[in-house]
Amino acid sequence: MAQVEIEVTDIAAGEAMVQSPRPPSALVKIERLAGALVEIPAAALVVAEIVILFAGVVARYGLRQPLIWSDELASILFLWLAMLGAAVAFRRSEHMRMTAIVGSAGPAMRAYLDLVATCAALAFLLMVIWPSWQYAYEESFITTPALQISNMWRAAALPVGIGLMASFALLRLARTADVKTLLAAVLSVTVLVALFWLAQPWLRPLGNLNLVIFFVGVAGFCVFAGVPIAFGFGLAIFGYLALTTRTPLMVLVGRMDEGMSHLILLSVPLFVFLGLLIEMTGMARAMVAFLASLLGHVRGGLHYVLVGAMYLVSGISGSKAADMAAVAPVLFPEMKQRGARPGDLVALLAATGAQTETIPPSLVLITIGSVTGVSISALFTGGLLPGVVLAITLSTLVWWRYRNEDLSHVRRAAWGEVIKTFIIALPALALPFVIRAAVVEGIATATEVSTIGIVYGVLTGLLVYRRFDWRRILPMLIETAALSGAILLIIGTATGMAWGLTQSGFSRALASAMTGLPGGAASFIAVSIVAFTILGSVLEGIPAIVLFGPLLFPIARAVGVHEVHYAMIIILSMGIGLFAPPFGVGYYAACAIGRVDPAQGIRPIWGYLLALLAGLAIVATFPWISIGFL
Repeated sequence: MAQVEIEVTDIAAGEAMVQSPRPPSALVKIERLAGALVEIPAAALVVAEIVILFAGVVARYGLRQPLIWSDELASILFLWLAMLGAAVAFRRSEHMRMTAIVGSAGPAMRAYLDLVATCAALAFLLMVIWPSWQYAYEESFITTPALQISNMWRAAALPVGIGLMASFALLRLARTADVKTLLAAVLSVTVLVALFWLAQPWLRPLGNLNLVIFFVGVAGFCVFAGVPIAFGFGLAIFGYLALTTRTPLMVLVGRMDEGMSHLILLSVPLFVFLGLLIEMTGMARAMVAFLASLLGHVRGGLHYVLVGAMYLVSGISGSKAADMAAVAPVLFPEMKQRGARPGDLVALLAATGAQTETIPPSLVLITIGSVTGVSISALFTGGLLPGVVLAITLSTLVWWRYRNEDLSHVRRAAWGEVIKTFIIALPALALPFVIRAAVVEGIATATEVSTIGIVYGVLTGLLVYRRFDWRRILPMLIETAALSGAILLIIGTATGMAWGLTQSGFSRALASAMTGLPGGAASFIAVSIVAFTILGSVLEGIPAIVLFGPLLFPIARAVGVHEVHYAMIIILSMGIGLFAPPFGVGYYAACAIGRVDPAQGIRPIWGYLLALLAGLAIVATFPWISIGFL
């Protein structure tokens, strides 16, 4: 999610209302067959990436004979994984979108908006498919250095993935039973595209005003209308380049390729899979059980356990949704038995999601390293203490709210029981420290350590906890591919938008305005906190970072703000926005995981958000918290 930490939302939520009870069997069979033909290769690519990268680690550090082709092959397969994963996510309706407005609409309007979202995505895919084929053809003249094969084998993933997504969009539209609503949606999108195309002679002379029209107007309209963020960004940058510049559209595909192909992003699917793995093997449950035995007898104890467990689990998984899904089902039943209100539970779960955004190996940290060039090792080191500071502010509020909790029926665990749960949890507790130490000490890269973590998790699940459900492996691999594809497609289209902003001269204007703020660094930080809180609420963290990170980090250095300190400030700001109602998709993800009506958590979450803001203020005021151990 935006990290992602992200909410999976349903682009076709209205299908229940507009689709016939018995859809045409031929279309259903075609769609299921096509889905299987994409999902199985996508799952196989996840396995292939793990095997290739782990083999590279063993060869480099164990045998002292590095495989010179391993990174290149992994990079080729990675783009295929990203595009096939994006196609799987499209079929499963798992691309990130903002549903606050769509969800509040009536059934008929929601069905219409869902179809508009599909038509808008299809419009972008159809417009970009030919430039993607041109780009793949141009790449055929390039030979890869290690494998000595045509680079078209890698670049062909772009038109294939785009074509598959377009096919799934057409199949979804074909299954719609309400022809009137379908025609209205198709006509609406067609008319809007035609109007922009006819307005081309009037748009070109407007200069940088087109940035507002396309990057604020078009992108904002798409996001609020429920169009998946990746496709909203794609329509904005495609329209800007096609209608206001003479830039070949193949360049946009190249920028998307560049954004999705950073080697550090190879760790995204691996950490996503690792997050699912620790839940399946019982490692997360073991850590929670230890913390519960240690603190469960004190007032508000299980709330402290929730805060601590999210901190520990976030040190293994890169996906916030996976973290919450691993912790909440273990703790919530007992917390409810003790009288905790469901709304307060999901409010605290959402708050801990924001609190742990800086904990390595956060996908947002990895994305910042990818797009800004900041050291991943420094980011991993700097992210630990800010999470602790926000944990303290949250725990202070928990203490106040539950200082009178009745624990007369709660038995305190004996020290022997605490030691036993600690020994059981020790293999799981060791993993986050292994991951951080390996990256921070330079023993392995973030990508390499993710493969080590997966192998460690598999062996621990098989040999220590004896919990390893082989039947869940394929669904986990497919889920990993879908989530990774959704994240990487957003990174690709956001990279295209960031490139367009840079080429227009906007970055220079922004740098001049921000460096000229009265108050220097303090004003710059304050404006950044407000801006990224709003961006996190509307866009989710990763697209906001890809869009504005390359523009703002140089400005931060210019005004004297350390880049790691600045990274922590904007990550926490985006996290607060991401998990703040009414727009933050992370809040609704927490409610879905906790199976609680979002309305129940609205009131209690405001106190936790204030606690998070207090912690953010402390982190922003004292740079040592972020950079003291670098």
